[in-house]
Amino acid sequence: MALDTDDLAPPPKAPRLDLEVMSVEALTTRIGELEAEIATIRALIEAKKKSRAAADSIFSR
Repeated sequence: MALDTDDLAPPPKAPRLDLEVMSVEALTTRIGELEAEIATIRALIEAKKKSRAAADSIFSR
């Protein structure tokens, strides 16, 4: 049986960056990194929703 990772505690948060001292280029790069991470997370959420829906359709019969 697969482990349901929804029940696990979230990983510890990374220390906050001091955005005030970062250059415009560094901030722009950081935004790109965060947007890429958000896209990855959204894809994982959709995959989990599909997996859950498939399981619900099997077990709700």
